[in-house]
Amino acid sequence: TDCKEINWHSTRLDRMMNIRAYGKASGVPILVFPTQDAMSDNFENFGMIEAMSEDLRSGRIQLFCVDTVDIETWSNIWGDKEWRARRQEQYYGYIIDEVVPRIHKENTSKRLPIAAGCSLGGLHAAIVFFRRPDLFGGVLALSGVYDAKFFTDGWMDGMLYENSPLDFLSNMPADHPYIELYNQRRIVLCVGQGAWEDEGRRTTALMGDVLYRKGIHAWVDFWGYDVDHDWAWWKNQFSYFLPFMLGEQV
Repeated sequence: TDCKEINWHSTRLDRMMNIRAYGKASGVPILVFPTQDAMSDNFENFGMIEAMSEDLRSGRIQLFCVDTVDIETWSNIWGDKEWRARRQEQYYGYIIDEVVPRIHKENTSKRLPIAAGCSLGGLHAAIVFFRRPDLFGGVLALSGVYDAKFFTDGWMDGMLYENSPLDFLSNMPADHPYIELYNQRRIVLCVGQGAWEDEGRRTTALMGDVLYRKGIHAWVDFWGYDVDHDWAWWKNQFSYFLPFMLGEQV
């Protein structure tokens, strides 16, 4: 599968950031966040591009895989928490103000990009989608942890709150205009119940409760006790949910 390397010096992050675009420009665009601390080659390194090769070659989808700054933010456990939260907010700004317009420039499908990711990538996907459902066609989050406080020993400020979907969705007013917008989108949160899925399972269940209470239609799916926090399962899940995400099945 062809890979196009796109990079520029991000004004929000003040550093070079890379995107790898896979597939034809006519495919439905999917913005892919890598797993924790990883970069734009993450999906390729773990065989996900190969697993999706038929969908990419046929022009069904186009993947835009981005870099992270997780090492400075979520993973930076000894770092100053306010600085970490601010850095994550800058990363969010980079995605919204720099990456999304670039996706529209590269992609010809006229479709809103779907936000997707596994593990910590699932949190990133949920953050951008739930904050800006006007910019995304849906979210496919696999094995995500949606409570930002998990990464900061329970600490929170206003900026981290904006990056904690479980918190800001819990407090969303019942008449918020985004709720209607969410219900025009496709939302999938999936988690296994096997090894290393405890926190993902806990926060996915809580997200499911919040979405249900707010009248937000979402497919919240718990897979079996043999389903671990691992690439073999994420490949299966990605393929399984893709037809729903693309609107090919109701």
